[in-house]
Amino acid sequence: MWYFRRRVWWVLLLIVFSMPHTLVQAEMYVAGQVGVTLPQSLSNVEVSDPSIGLPAGSTFSNLDLQNSVMYGAKLGYYFESLKWLGVETEVFNTTPHVKQQPITVTAPGFGSTTFTPAGSYLRVLTWAPINLVVRYQMGKFEPYAGVGMGIFFSRLKDAGTNDSTSSTSIGLNTQVGLRYRVTNNVALFGEWKFNHARLSFDATPNAFTNADATYNAHHLVFGVGYHF
Repeated sequence: MWYFRRRVWWVLLLIVFSMPHTLVQAEMYVAGQVGVTLPQSLSNVEVSDPSIGLPAGSTFSNLDLQNSVMYGAKLGYYFESLKWLGVETEVFNTTPHVKQQPITVTAPGFGSTTFTPAGSYLRVLTWAPINLVVRYQMGKFEPYAGVGMGIFFSRLKDAGTNDSTSSTSIGLNTQVGLRYRVTNNVALFGEWKFNHARLSFDATPNAFTNADATYNAHHLVFGVGYHF
């Protein structure tokens, strides 16, 4: 799957860089987006909490996350001098909560044990300050692709104790999509996004240990944009 996505990315770039620049126009746009988040499990979960005898180097098994609705907005601009190239900022919110599930904890010198805590509420607000976006116009249709840095503001909340802990991490934000121009100014679009980040949470008095985990999520998005 990764090899296929990489080939699609390079094919899109090849098409865009070889196209006639006169086919596109510089413009600014705003858009709203809504869709579904299909997260992978939180992986490589490293935990520690000396207050309960959990030493550094301890690990949890992967933590399964729930699918979630996502929503957000975009603001972008395609350059006048390089009309196939643009920049975009976007923000979107999703809640891929941690499922109730058996968790195996492994601690150096103590071995492994399994327990089943209640699930936790997880909220991830992603802000991509600058996505670099390329496009190709084919009449009313416009395939595009983008990549940029994502800043991930995440928050965990325990349902039983109401303890909460937060994380701010820098990671990767990518997108591949297709726009359809309904009019010169209004466009519909469908998009696939992928996010990758390393989340880091601090311990709380009653619910959470210090934890670092790898977050990977796919988003299938639909939206409406207005092009000035």
